[in-house]
This record gives sequence, C-alpha cells and structure tokens, in this order.
Amino acid sequence: MRIQSPANPKVKALAALKERKERERAGLFLVEGRREVERALRAGLRLETLLLGPKATPEDRALAGQAPVLEFSQEAMERVSVRENPPPVIGVFRLPRRTLEEARLPQNPLVLVLLGLEKPGNLGAILRSADGAGVDLVLVAKGVDLYSPQVIRNSTGVVFSLPVFPVAEGEVAHFLEEKGLLLVAATPRGEKVYWEEDYKKGVAFLLGAEDEGLSQAWLARAGVRVRIPMRGVADSLNVSVSAALLLYEALRQREGG
Repeated sequence: MRIQSPANPKVKALAALKERKERERAGLFLVEGRREVERALRAGLRLETLLLGPKATPEDRALAGQAPVLEFSQEAMERVSVRENPPPVIGVFRLPRRTLEEARLPQNPLVLVLLGLEKPGNLGAILRSADGAGVDLVLVAKGVDLYSPQVIRNSTGVVFSLPVFPVAEGEVAHFLEEKGLLLVAATPRGEKVYWEEDYKKGVAFLLGAEDEGLSQAWLARAGVRVRIPMRGVADSLNVSVSAALLLYEALRQREGG
C-alpha cells in the first residue's frame, strides 16, 4: 500500500505512537532506522508493519520478512518520525511484556538501577555505556519510557539486546534485597570517591533523577555512597557521564586494571 498524504488516518495513528500514552494503549512502538530495526529483529521483537520512505532500498524492504509493508511519501514519513531528517525505514513493533522473573544473573553480577530519569537522551546514552561495560542487568523505575523513540535512537538500538527491564520502584527494592548485592549510591555527598570502593563482587549502582538525584530512602538503603570529585564551579555531572564513570571503573577492576 502506498500512502501520500500526511493527513491520512493511518499516518495519524502511527504518529500518535510518539506519545507514551498511545504506545501503552496500542501496545505498539516505533523503531526508526535500519540499524535499530535490525537490532530489534535480532532481539526477537515482533514486527507488525514496516514503513518505507521514497529512498528505501531493496535491503530495507527485506527487513519486513512476512510483515506487511506500507510505502509512505516523504511528508508522511516526516509526520511519523521524531527526527528532522527521517530515515527511509521505520518499524512498528509490538511492545514486549517482560517481567523481572525472567532476569538471570551470573555470579558477582554488575547491575545498574535508574530511578526517575526524565530525559530520554540521558537514558539512551546510559544504555550504550551499559552495553559497552558488559552490564548484566539494567532496571529502569519511574521516569522516562524505555520505548520512547528518543531512547531507542540515543541507545542506537542496544536497548533491545541489553537485559533491561522497566519495573516498579517497590519491585526494584525487593529484587535487590533478595539478590544480596552491594548497593552503591552515586551522590555528591558520598563518603568515598567512586574509585575507592571495591566492585569486583555483586554490585548494583543506583542513580537518580537529573535534578534531584536519589531520594533519601534510596540513599539510606545503599550500603555505600560514592561521589565523583569535582574541581571546577559545576557541582554535578550529567547523569549519563556519571553512569559511564562508575560502570567502567567496575569493568577496570574486574579485568584487573
């Protein structure tokens, strides 16, 4: 089927998936770009429809497999996409329904817990660092939607290959307590500089919202509170930078660096 007008009802319905409320109602979400669609498919996510723009290639079309294909004009693609220059391929995928019961941890796992993050770009960047550092599990509670188009874009699609779970805050606390991990809270008021702690055994890093950080309840729950030293006038780093520093320090220690 070829659709030209951005006012077409089907285009409007797909464009609405840019909003979290509509994604949750429809059980669908958008994946923009060939690389991201390929990573979603490799992760076993269910492709419902493939949207192809005027510049789509035969290789792009082959991504559809047995799924229906809709050919959109450039204007229609622009209506659906969150990007200024939409890619020639956008996948419409079924939202995965994952539960924490599916999580499997190795001995001495490296876990990342994100509580109340509000900026999709930060979450996406953190997931890229988590992928690079070999994190065994990422838990995302409150805040931004894991399947926001901006999160998918900024993570370059590794959100699909990572063991990452959107969970309720209470579920996080119960899970961490059950696993007996060392809880390490990142806070400007930490008693230790982050490289002074030992991360070779099972550890869960806790990071909070960009503006307020972790709540007092989570700070009290943590076994260790660490800080990142600041030498300039700024009093904090971007949360994605903080996450990268912590995760790669854990990786350095575990690899004998």
